[in-house]
Amino acid sequence: MKSYAYGFPRLGKRREFKKSIEDFWESKITKEQLASLLNAVEEERICFYKEYVDNFPIGEFTYYDNVFDTALIFGVYNFTNFETYFDCARGKNALELRKYFDTNYHYLVPSIKNNFEFKLSWNKPLLYFKTFFSFKDNPVFLIGPYTFLKLSKLNEDFDKAFDRLCISYKKLFDELKNNNIHSIHLEEPAFCLDVTKKEVKSIARNYKKMIPAGLNVNLITYYESVDFLPHLYELPLSGIGLDFIAGRENLDILEKNGFPKDKKLICGIVDARNPLRSNIEEKVKFLETIKRAAGLNDESIVVSNSSPLIHLPVTLDNENNLNDNIKSKISFAKERLYEINLITQFREGKTKEARSWGSKMPAELKAASPKKEFNTLSLPQKVFANRKKIQQKILNLPLFPVTTIGSFPQDKNLRKTRFDFVKGNISLHDYDNFIRGRIFNFIEKQEEIGLDVLTHGEFERTDMVEFFAKTLRGFITTQNGWVISYGTRAYRPPIISERIKRENPLTIKETFYAQSIAPKPVKGILTGPITILAWSYNLRNDPLYTICFELAQAINCEAKNLAENEIKIIQIDEPAIKEFAPLKNRKRDFYYSWAVRSFNIASHLAPEVQVHTHLCYSEFSGIINWINKMNFDVLTIEAAREGAKILDSFKNSKFNRAIGPGVWDIHSKYPADDSIIRDVLNRSIKIFGAKNVWINPDCGLKTRKYEEVEISLKLMVKIAKIYRSKFKKCMV
Repeated sequence: MKSYAYGFPRLGKRREFKKSIEDFWESKITKEQLASLLNAVEEERICFYKEYVDNFPIGEFTYYDNVFDTALIFGVYNFTNFETYFDCARGKNALELRKYFDTNYHYLVPSIKNNFEFKLSWNKPLLYFKTFFSFKDNPVFLIGPYTFLKLSKLNEDFDKAFDRLCISYKKLFDELKNNNIHSIHLEEPAFCLDVTKKEVKSIARNYKKMIPAGLNVNLITYYESVDFLPHLYELPLSGIGLDFIAGRENLDILEKNGFPKDKKLICGIVDARNPLRSNIEEKVKFLETIKRAAGLNDESIVVSNSSPLIHLPVTLDNENNLNDNIKSKISFAKERLYEINLITQFREGKTKEARSWGSKMPAELKAASPKKEFNTLSLPQKVFANRKKIQQKILNLPLFPVTTIGSFPQDKNLRKTRFDFVKGNISLHDYDNFIRGRIFNFIEKQEEIGLDVLTHGEFERTDMVEFFAKTLRGFITTQNGWVISYGTRAYRPPIISERIKRENPLTIKETFYAQSIAPKPVKGILTGPITILAWSYNLRNDPLYTICFELAQAINCEAKNLAENEIKIIQIDEPAIKEFAPLKNRKRDFYYSWAVRSFNIASHLAPEVQVHTHLCYSEFSGIINWINKMNFDVLTIEAAREGAKILDSFKNSKFNRAIGPGVWDIHSKYPADDSIIRDVLNRSIKIFGAKNVWINPDCGLKTRKYEEVEISLKLMVKIAKIYRSKFKKCMV
């Protein structure tokens, strides 16, 4: 029985990936130095694989995103140099960012023109094969054609584009084979979506033509089960990878249909998305269950991770502050490789270390059966019109109110001071005075710029989830548990270990101070329960909705406390609400019923308190009905990229509340643009009416430089004044 792993994090043990690329962006290093530094990161990554598993793919590494790299491979965009490469990620014409399936990893969305002729433009797999030729027997990495198209924006019939794309894949496969590459690692997670019968036929037809004889292709699926799995048996594949953690229904399909004897079954039984340490003996027993269901022998079974390991931090080796009890319960990416190794060793009779490793672990949590939906606790739609009148009397806001999402730039001095406080190098008194000084300065700046609703700047917060996790009971935070969210942006998911409870105020001190010195409303900024849950790891053996309701109660206590301290606008951010939804349509209503209920518990406030929420990087067309059930007064979304097309989702939706469409793409390297602001506003006014439109950036400003923030916010205020004059009759 062999072992196989994929998707190991590219971040580096000390975030060398992030530092190298950002140094290049700031012209601190040359492109030659960048290439050298990132090759070293890749070599270290490969060393992790070599130490523990029999096989792994070559060429997974990317300088930004593998979906975008696939677009370059097939000529959708041209790869001429690093400058043009990164311009698509953060330039004036940057591609839209979207969540990768149901994860917090973001990818760049390729936009494919009607009747586009795909062509082999950049042979990335061959480049990496030649660079790491010593691993010539390893498969080379590719995202599959179906997944690539499903993640792209298409302006034509899917099947026609898929047929043309598969012809280019065949040319690539032929070229790889001609260069003595004999094995392909082909990832098709989109096979776990709701694939239509027509698409299944198209997949079968094209795959049979696409894969040349003599080329071994391991088709890897993950994040869910594959409903049409038996149809894959007929394809010219060497192996099929299945996720048995998120896709437990794969086992049911095997029990009903078996598995072909001429293919390897790559069993994703080691969890790659949550760090609860594996019970090795239980994994071995589960492997036996899979083997019996599939009707296979040991030689046809391969032990693997359930999905890409990129969703876990690199290694526990960097964690010096975790207590031994917690450390013995978790595994990061390196430790997952070790577990895969332990499972195969256990099969060979080496049981002592395996039993020691997993003996303390509880039984794994099984997915909650969606037998019933929860009451969402939604308010009747007519209530929001009355709330708006009450709130306007209190707030007296102008037409087109201008605000920010929450955070303001955080410089090196701020981060150092925060770090010194955590390390005990400065006193609480001195730290509080420092933070109050920052808040004072930025309240003054916002007032000077002319914003209508202010924020305290979030200077005390490292991260929108980690900050709350450090204060709420029931969480553990890590020292170096970094995970890539998009590009070079990384965050540290906290770990839920016990019942969650708010024992002390979370944000009152800073927000109340800001409001006490501000002549205008200051909004309290809270992270919503769904997002905290989605962006955390979980060690508890409870249904997710139980944990989410606990979080909702905690956030609601904080929100009520803010309202008691004269905060009349409270923003509860839920950027992960769609991200956390199941991939299968049949499971989504159950999820959204408890997700919306959680938000509505958190936002249950008196009518004079104006509730905002921020949702980001989602297509809303499929969930507008659920959004309408959420109890908020103002919705802010990202809209500056792709010509604000995201707003079309709200047409004919009976959305009757205020909206703040993002007018400045803060993930690019450029300040706000006059024409983009006006385009977004004009489009919004047509859909929602002038009375219901706010003006704000796409997202928080923590990562931007203050100079460009000031320029952009001043431009937003200037245009708001122009539009107020233009639409002043709306206020009569």
